[in-house]
Amino acid sequence: MNENPPPCPKCSCEYTYEMNALVVCPECAHEWVPSEAEAAGGAPEERVVKDSVGNVLRDGDDVTVVKALKVKGSPSGIKAGTKVRGIRLVDGVDGHDIDCRIDGFGAMQLKSSVVKKA
Repeated sequence: MNENPPPCPKCSCEYTYEMNALVVCPECAHEWVPSEAEAAGGAPEERVVKDSVGNVLRDGDDVTVVKALKVKGSPSGIKAGTKVRGIRLVDGVDGHDIDCRIDGFGAMQLKSSVVKKA
């Protein structure tokens, strides 16, 4: 076993650990074979996420919702113009690639196509 496994290629977490032939990230649950990452040049291919007008989004950015969104269990939904602070980019289900917390609604996942960088 390697004493210092490499950091996670997805979230850069330093607290990775080895499990059999894989290296596992405890924060994002990403698993990979270290020799694959090293063979690819050591740098993971970075996914570029763009907002509705083409601006590149990064973790920690503030965004504004550009259209009204219906939310199950909520009579009002999210209004256009709602500001969302400190987003986190994820590989979500059904194209939801933003993980965030919205005041009055709590934790949610949004699609990058319905937000604009603030």
